[in-house]
Amino acid sequence: MTEFIIRRVLQSVLVLFLITIVTFSLIHLAPGGPFQIMLAPGLSPEAFQTQAHNMGLDKSVPEQYIKWIGNFLKGDLGTTFKNNKPVADLLWPTVKNTVVLMGSAWILTLLIAIPWGIYNSTREYSLSDQTASFISYLGFAMPTFWFGIILQQIFAIKLDWLPLSDMYTMGNEGQIGDLLQHLVLPVSVLTLGFLAAYVKYSRSSMMEVLHQDYIRTARAKGVREGKVIYKHALRNALIPIITIIALDLPMLVAGAALTESVFNWPGMGRMFVEYAVAREYNVLMAITMITAVIVIIGNLIADLLYAVVDPRVQLGKKGGRSA
Repeated sequence: MTEFIIRRVLQSVLVLFLITIVTFSLIHLAPGGPFQIMLAPGLSPEAFQTQAHNMGLDKSVPEQYIKWIGNFLKGDLGTTFKNNKPVADLLWPTVKNTVVLMGSAWILTLLIAIPWGIYNSTREYSLSDQTASFISYLGFAMPTFWFGIILQQIFAIKLDWLPLSDMYTMGNEGQIGDLLQHLVLPVSVLTLGFLAAYVKYSRSSMMEVLHQDYIRTARAKGVREGKVIYKHALRNALIPIITIIALDLPMLVAGAALTESVFNWPGMGRMFVEYAVAREYNVLMAITMITAVIVIIGNLIADLLYAVVDPRVQLGKKGGRSA
């Protein structure tokens, strides 16, 4: 186990290093750049060059990368080009806000989707199964921003039951009750999107396992149906579900970008959109690095969970997992 963890961590560090090179190069080679933001009426060419030199923007992309990665390893995320504010001071509060929003939606989805998918796998074509299929198609087909706007129109504007946007009502910052009210609409939007996939994956994974020979044998021996489902079938069915959940971790940022913009939620996704327009490279790289770390950690956790849910998975052997 220890050898496996060390090997996976070293692989993750290498992948993260390659991600920084590719992302940094793509961002800096994209059309436009911070030079356009710096241009102002009346700014002389000499002043412009001086400002570019002070920011290190007159150097080549490899030189800028070496300087950036050196500062990053020291914990320095850089400063914004436009107003020279530390990126860390701007970023960390938005990360916390995104974790609150996306974490709430993700946990709620798992609590609903996995039990519902398991239930439907034993009751094919029932009313519950057909309802889940309808919700899944709705979730896949409905654009996130459009669904969010519809919910705002109904519950915030017409009925005036819930807040229209933002994270807190002005003057109520830090109050849990006010936060929960502001979470209802954006979490509903995000939950529908996640629910659409997870219910179908849970159902199909369980149905595939329930048709295996060892399940038929357990039933033929008179094992209780509940024990067949939750002890024998569920552990094997969870493996593809864990994989899907781990691969969906980037959606914590990607899904947040639209939802946070619609609901004016002060999170990392909305920040990425705003600073992408402004070509603030240091901010974009910092958010990209956080997202990459989340994905890598998620995949590492998924690998370890395989051993928990499936005793056939052996960790620590050369070559990784083996059955």
